Formats: sequence, structure tokens, C-alpha cells
Amino acid sequence: MRALIQRVTNSDVTVNGQKVAAIGPGMLVLLGVQKDDGEADAAYLAQKVSNLRIFEDQNGKMNLSIRDIGGELLVVSQFTLAGDTSRGNRPGFETAEKPEKARRLYEYFVSCLRQTGIPTQTGIFQAEMKVSLLNDGPVTFLLERNSHEVLHGK
Repeated sequence: MRALIQRVTNSDVTVNGQKVAAIGPGMLVLLGVQKDDGEADAAYLAQKVSNLRIFEDQNGKMNLSIRDIGGELLVVSQFTLAGDTSRGNRPGFETAEKPEKARRLYEYFVSCLRQTGIPTQTGIFQAEMKVSLLNDGPVTFLLERNSHEVLHGK
């Protein structure tokens, strides 16, 4: 599972010309689900996102979490994060999870975040979305977790 985290001043999602989600200061989380991902991966990444200290304190150091600043989350499914660009010029998506399981894990990830009490909005799974953001910094991190790899020491 891959989560591309962007610290934002604001972000929103539009589907078919209609705004379906919008947040103020916080994080835009683009989530890609890969084969062999499971609930343990989703829970781990949700915990990591909710505690990641990427917001500046009074001394200008990245020392505050989204909870510390009272920020919001916007989670958008992004299957292209599972894309493999190591061969040729066209991405391959063999490692992307099938939509049914990916939706379940995406929704589980979102529910884990909501359980932390952080206001969390979402895009629409499998929809053609327009995502806008004002990246703050810019600050962007890629988080990855695959319990299959963790269990087998990869």
C-alpha cells in the first residue's frame, strides 16, 4: 500500500463538475492499494498519517502532527500509485489490487483515520476526479507498507 501525503493549505475534489469534498489546512492523502495488501497495512498507514509530524512548530521545525494543528484530511483513491514504470515507457499495473478488494481496504483505511477523530473527507472510489490543492511548502512524502514483505523480511 502506498500513500502519497501532501501538506496542503486547502484541497478539493470535483466529480462531473460537482465539488464532492473540500478541506482547509491539513493533508491530501493519495492512496494506492497493491496486491498482497491487507488490513494491517491500512491500519499501519492510517496510524502513521495521523501521527506524522510534518507541520511546523513556533520555531519553524516540522514537529507537529495534523492533530496538533487541528487539521483535516482528504483521502483520494489513486490506483496509479501501484504503477510500475521500470520497463518501457508505458506504466504497468500488474501490482494494483482488483477494485473490489482495493475499495474494501481504501474504506478500511478511511475508517481507521476517522476513528482517530481527525476530520476526514474522501473522493469517490473509481470515479474520474479532478483534485486541486495548494501544497504548503511544498511538503510531500511517500509512505509504503506491505505486510507480506514485512513478514518475509523484504
